[in-house]
Amino acid sequence: MESRLVTAGPYRATKLWNEVTKYFRAGMPLRKHRQRFRKYGNCFSAVEAVDWLHELLRNNRNFGPEVTRQQTVQLLRKFLKNHVIEDIKGRWGSENLDDNNNLFRFPSTSPVKTLPRRSLLKENTENIPKEEESLFKLPHFSRRTPKKHELDTLVITCASYRSCVLFSIRKTKIIISFSGLPSLEEVLHSAQVIPQYVMYNMTNTSKHGVVVLQNKSEDLPHWVLSAMKCLAYWPRSNDMSQPTYVGFERDVFRTVADYFLNLPEPLLTFEYYELFVNILDLLRPHLERVAIEALQICCLLLPPPNRRKLQLLMRMISRISQNVDMPRLHDAVGTRSLMIQTFSRCVLCCAEEVDLDELLATRLVSFLMDHQQDIFQVPTYLQIAVQDHIESLKTAQFQYPGEEISAILPTYSYCKQITPQEFDEQKVSTSQAAVAELLENIIRDKTLSLKDKKKKLKRFQKEYPLIYQNRFPTTESEAILFENKPTIKQPMLSLKKPKFRSLRY
Repeated sequence: MESRLVTAGPYRATKLWNEVTKYFRAGMPLRKHRQRFRKYGNCFSAVEAVDWLHELLRNNRNFGPEVTRQQTVQLLRKFLKNHVIEDIKGRWGSENLDDNNNLFRFPSTSPVKTLPRRSLLKENTENIPKEEESLFKLPHFSRRTPKKHELDTLVITCASYRSCVLFSIRKTKIIISFSGLPSLEEVLHSAQVIPQYVMYNMTNTSKHGVVVLQNKSEDLPHWVLSAMKCLAYWPRSNDMSQPTYVGFERDVFRTVADYFLNLPEPLLTFEYYELFVNILDLLRPHLERVAIEALQICCLLLPPPNRRKLQLLMRMISRISQNVDMPRLHDAVGTRSLMIQTFSRCVLCCAEEVDLDELLATRLVSFLMDHQQDIFQVPTYLQIAVQDHIESLKTAQFQYPGEEISAILPTYSYCKQITPQEFDEQKVSTSQAAVAELLENIIRDKTLSLKDKKKKLKRFQKEYPLIYQNRFPTTESEAILFENKPTIKQPMLSLKKPKFRSLRY
């Protein structure tokens, strides 16, 4: 499938490349080495570089612990090719580097890749089909020409899906808060949100939540589905009509891998490369829920055949990785690592060659595999939001029957870049509003006893004196809160025996 818009380029991947080369050059230990009866200063061996860089990548939140030693060697080869490093004789430009004791050094200056220009994606109205024309391409829509009221309903429905998806993407803070990008348009244009795809992916699913394609020519071939089922349910698959032999499961795995690796485009498409690479910033333990929600929404943007293939692939490799009865599929590589290494490039890669593609894809596929059940669920809040949006537009259409349908459709606005001063002001005002709301909750809480409420209010006054003073500017206003307090009985007098002092001196 050809991309409908040209993306802004591998901006994020290039930025990560520059960061990794900077960290490597600043942190890689240098020392004297002896080779062939000669001493070389300020250099390092290839095996030392692999050790150090492998540890750096595994602890970096953009790559993670799934990075293998072999992938680290591949990255060092890219370093040598791009003159980030050179051998001790000053040679570079090739990828002649292995995990051994050959010596390398840094050149006087390591080249930094120029970041691609982040020009805003411009909508090309000639290449993007009009909303009304593209509606006829819905798989479940008949070939007859729809009546005007049917077309109006479809336009409203599509507008609702697009509006709610764009709002949800902004809500998950993929772009602004975590990626440091100035605007949403830089990685996702509104025209890239095809409402027909979102609608189909949300409404045409099996009982297991997998997209069901009405056009079977776009589905996985039967032999691929049979092979995937065989591996996913090994050894209990019912599709195994032929007798097995030693190494049978490896041949079946290679069959599945060959099919996916020969697809003309990655399953996440070239078009959404920047969008999914930016989600990598969210793959941290404390942001796991946000990352899942972001991927839920973004995977709904995919063409239905791509979403179905991606979901079935993630289900398969997840089950294979957890199956203790599955024989080893590779002599030297563990099953989980093999799954991720094999299928990462058929899931995510850039149309242009990017040196960090494999590492970025590895990180994303690892997360997709571990959370595939949650990621491919259709968010309930999105379904409710779409229905509410449709009803509101229908109500507007009923109230203004003479207006064209385009006149009542919502306009799409995007996140606007603000200055650091405005950000600080908004942050303070938002925080103060939240704290003030907390104070009101304490005041209105009828389950608290009078003693507990006083204790909480006293603690609040100590922590936030200005907000407390704004709420209770005088002691009289504070006393009103407790005017109906129950009468507290005075404690009974406790009689103590008087202490007699000795009269003796």
